[in-house]
Formats: sequence, C-alpha cells, structure tokens
Amino acid sequence: GGDTAYSDRAHLPLARGMRKTVDRAVAIGAEALQIFADNPTAWRRRAEPSPELADFRSRLAERDIQPIAIHASYLVNLPGPDAATYARSVAMLARELAGAPAFGASLVNVHIGSHRGSGVDVGIDRLVDGIVTVLAQARGATDETLGPPAMLVLENSAGGGGGLGTTVDELAAIAERLAARGIGARDLGFCLDTAHLWGAGVDMRDPMAIDAFLAEFDDRIGLERIVLLHLNDTRSELGSRTDRHEHLGAGRIGPIGLGHVVRHPGLAHAPAIIETPGMDVGYDKVNLARARALLRDRPLKPLPREAFELAGSARSRIAAR
Repeated sequence: GGDTAYSDRAHLPLARGMRKTVDRAVAIGAEALQIFADNPTAWRRRAEPSPELADFRSRLAERDIQPIAIHASYLVNLPGPDAATYARSVAMLARELAGAPAFGASLVNVHIGSHRGSGVDVGIDRLVDGIVTVLAQARGATDETLGPPAMLVLENSAGGGGGLGTTVDELAAIAERLAARGIGARDLGFCLDTAHLWGAGVDMRDPMAIDAFLAEFDDRIGLERIVLLHLNDTRSELGSRTDRHEHLGAGRIGPIGLGHVVRHPGLAHAPAIIETPGMDVGYDKVNLARARALLRDRPLKPLPREAFELAGSARSRIAAR
C-alpha cells in the first residue's frame, strides 16, 4: 500500500481550482486523488469541458498521483420510484462515466441510493436497470483516446431514508442481479465506507466483527470487488442509520478498528479515501498523518479542542493507501 490522497473542496467545481488541487495534493504528500468533476449538489452541469483538463492530467501523471477517482453527484438516485429523478440520474451518471477519462480518472464512485419507500427488492431491480442503461450510454459516449473507460463503483449505505446496500445480503443481491444482466467485475466494483458500516450496525471498533463482515463479503461477492475504501471515523451511534464523519481515531470507531481496516491484508489492493472534517482549513494534512500512523500501527497524537469545533467545513475527499 501507499499513503494518502487529497481532493478539491466538495462544494467548489474542480474547474475553478485544478492547479490548486494538484499543488495541494503534492504539498501534503498525496499519492491518489478523488475529486468532484462538477458541483455535486446541482443538476446543472457546465456546458463545455474545462480548458485546464489536459494540464490537470499531465501534472498528475508527472507526479504519479493515481488512481484518480470521481465522486458522482449526491443527487444521483437510481433505486427511487420518481421517474424524473431516475431519468436525470441516469443521464448525469452516464455523463460522469463518459467524462472520466478527460480527468485521467479510472473510477467513478456513486452512492447506491434510496428506494424511497418502494422496498428493497423493487429498489434493487430499479437500480440494476439504471446501471445497465448508464453503462450502455457511457460506453457510447466515452472518448477512449483520452484513456480507458472508468469503472463504476457502488458505495455502501448507512441505511437512513431507505438507503440500499447496508448489508452483505443487499450488496450480494445487487451483484447477483447485475451479473445476470452481464455486468461483472470488469465493469463494476464496490466501495466500503467505514462510517456507513458503523451506521448500518457493523461494530467497526472490533477487529473480530470487521473480519466477520469481510469474510462474508468475500464468500458472497469477493474482496477483489472492493476497489475503493472510505476510511472515516464517526460521531454517530452504532446502528443509528446516520452518517456523521469525525477525525480519524477520534470518533466512536477509534484507532483500533480503523487501523485493522487499513492494515487488513484482504484490502491491501484498495485505495482508501478519507472524508474528514476541516479539510479546507488544514485538517487534510492532519488526517493524512493520522492515516499514515494507522497504516504503520503507530499511536495517534491527541487533537486540539478546536478540531472538534469546526463549523461549516466543506466535505472534501482525501485518500489513504
């Protein structure tokens, strides 16, 4: 494994600060990068690609920062019953996938989404239909002269509001129904978020509980299908179906559980993205150092009180490994 990666602020389109993003990644010693390709909280997309894209790709390549992952818009929701949202989600996600090579990105991570009360089985069927359509549209629109097509990555849910993908059963059902439609490991991977697992009821403090979850995932789906980790601590209660991130090792999961995840041999192939507070005010570097300490099984330094009093910090993306 390597170390940790940095991304742009969540609520600023990347086109406004591509050079700044790469410079910051280099400054903190990042080795991988996750970005938002556009505003993650709006349906409207920029009309034309940024003229900075070629320079962005070349600067990342010069510094051997890889992989590059795009986090899809938060608005995408394929499992829900609303026809308009479904259609807009398909179009937006297909565009994110098709545009990924222009950023040098090999992964596009998306929240699995919510069935919005329609039920797990109905939601999974709608999700699978959407993914089949998204991949077909993206393949037809991808400019492979810029790079190979990106892989679509589904992120597990904490389960709030009808979120799908909270258990191995649900994740396996999604994988099985996609396989029946001809979509397998070459086209689609999974992202596991430690804070989401905790919110869904997996006791991430306990190495034995972590091992049991991963053993079941390996048996039903395969650990090789995990192509991305979101390494986050949490303020939420265990099994609360909520998702409130905290500095690494300073939340309810703590350093023992998070350390077990980053050092787990079955996950050594997967870059681990960190989504921690205060990344826009310097805590990207702090949490990067904490991720590296966890990776090397070293004790974490105490954080100052002001680290827990941050208000209005943009949710940004960092990666570890």
